[in-house]
Amino acid sequence: MSEATADPQTEVVEQAPSAPKTDWMRIIRDGIWDNNVVFAQMLALCPLLAVTSGATNGLGMGLATTFVLVASALVISMLRGIITAEVRIPVFVLLIAAIVTLVDMAMNAWVHELHKVLGLFIPLIVTNCAILGRMESFASRNNVLPSALDGLMMGLGFTMALVILGSVREIIGSGTLFANASLLMGDAFHFMELTLIPDYAGFLLMILPPGGFIALGFLLVGKRMIDRSLAARRAAAAQQTKGA
Repeated sequence: MSEATADPQTEVVEQAPSAPKTDWMRIIRDGIWDNNVVFAQMLALCPLLAVTSGATNGLGMGLATTFVLVASALVISMLRGIITAEVRIPVFVLLIAAIVTLVDMAMNAWVHELHKVLGLFIPLIVTNCAILGRMESFASRNNVLPSALDGLMMGLGFTMALVILGSVREIIGSGTLFANASLLMGDAFHFMELTLIPDYAGFLLMILPPGGFIALGFLLVGKRMIDRSLAARRAAAAQQTKGA
């Protein structure tokens, strides 16, 4: 009785490639500083220069834009699997426009005075190329949580730029900081109103549009100088480590 022996076959189990690990700190650094919407990418300059005659206006516009960024990133990241490449840009614009419309209506209802001051620039958040750019480059290619964090950090970085520029112009122009915050955003923000230079005659140029360009130029120079200093320190530290 003959026994038929078959050669054992070796089963090769291919492991699925693991998803790349999310660098949360990199997302935070990019949004706040390294890839800041204003100071690094030089985007959204129209609302930046138009509404930052005071820090309060800059804070309001920044928070509204931040909400749009986070909400858009969440929605687009969740729908990225069903949005085809051919129609993605019109769909992104439509979703962003719907969210901006909700923000516009909410601000008109609850912070009406601020809504009147910001005016047309709230609906124009739809045309902010920084928002569409982040949806295309990040939210449509990543999971929900990283996309939401990216939207939040980009929004906070933009808000930081608006508030800093608005603060510089307001302090030099009128000697105050967050003036009329309680009137524009509610009584809860009364504590923010400060008079830094009493009996100050003011410097009108900083409140006018040319003052925005001048202040922004100095802020950009300051960021470049800080970046160079940080790069030099990192290079020196790497040299010391290499020498040791």
